[in-house]
Amino acid sequence: MAGTKNHDYHILPPSIWPLVGSFSALTLTSGGVLFMHGMPAGKFVLLLGLAGVLLTMFSWWSNVIKEAHAGDHTPVVQLHLRYGMILFIASEVMFFVGWFWAFFDFSLFPSTLADVVGGQWPPKAIEAVMDPFDLPLLNTLILLCSGCTVTWAHHSLIHGNRDGLKKGLWATILLGLLFSSIQFYEYAHAPFGFGGNTYGSAFYMATGFHGFHVIIGTIFLIVCLKRTYNGDFTPRQHFGFEAAAWYWHFVDVVWLFLFVAIYVWGGWGYPTH
Repeated sequence: MAGTKNHDYHILPPSIWPLVGSFSALTLTSGGVLFMHGMPAGKFVLLLGLAGVLLTMFSWWSNVIKEAHAGDHTPVVQLHLRYGMILFIASEVMFFVGWFWAFFDFSLFPSTLADVVGGQWPPKAIEAVMDPFDLPLLNTLILLCSGCTVTWAHHSLIHGNRDGLKKGLWATILLGLLFSSIQFYEYAHAPFGFGGNTYGSAFYMATGFHGFHVIIGTIFLIVCLKRTYNGDFTPRQHFGFEAAAWYWHFVDVVWLFLFVAIYVWGGWGYPTH
C-alpha cells in the first residue's frame, strides 16, 4: 500500500519538454535578432527555434490530453489548470498594455516628438489613415459574432448537445479565418507602411500582434474541433475547450479597445483612405 494515491493532485512524471521548450524559445528569439540585423545564419536559427517551439507545443499538449484521458485531471487539477490559463491571459493583457502605452504616449504628447512626428498626430508624413467605419468596422462585427458562436458552442457542450458544439466551432473558425483574410487585405492596401514614422510602427505592431493572436486562437479552436470529432470533451470535463473559449473572448475584447483607441480616436478628423 506504500504507492497508494490518497490525494487529488497529479504528480507529473519526468518530462524533457520544459527543457526543450526553453532552449527552443532562446533559439527563436536569438534567431529573430540575428535575422533583423541581417546576419547570414539568422534565418536558419530563427526557423530552427520555431520548429523546436512547435514541436514542444505539440508534444507537451499531446501529453496533457493523454493525462486527461487517463483520468488524471481531477476537479482539483482542472481548477489549477484554470488558474494557469487566467495568469497566461493576464500576461497577454500586459503585453498589449505596452503597445497601447506606446501609442498613447506618441499621440497625446506629439510636441515632445516634434522632430519625429512634426508636432502633430498623426504625423505629417501620414497623408491618410484607415477609415475606421469601413473594413475595421466590418471586422469588429465579425469578431463580435464569433464571440457569440463560441459561446453557443460552449453552452451546447455543457448541455450535452454535440451537434451544436460542432456547428458553433465551425462557425467560429470560419469567422476567424474571414477576419484574418480581411485584415490581410487591409494591410495590402494600407495608405502607409510599417517603418518611417511612429504612427505606422505603433499601428502595425498593435494590430499585427492582435492578428497573430487571432490566428493562434483559430488554430486552438481547430484543435478543439478535431478533438470534438474524436469524442473528447464532456459536460463535466472540457478544460481544453474552455481555455480556447477564454482565449477567443480575450482576443475579442482586445480588438474592441484597438478599434476604439487606434482606428477611431487615433485618426479622428484626419483624411481617410
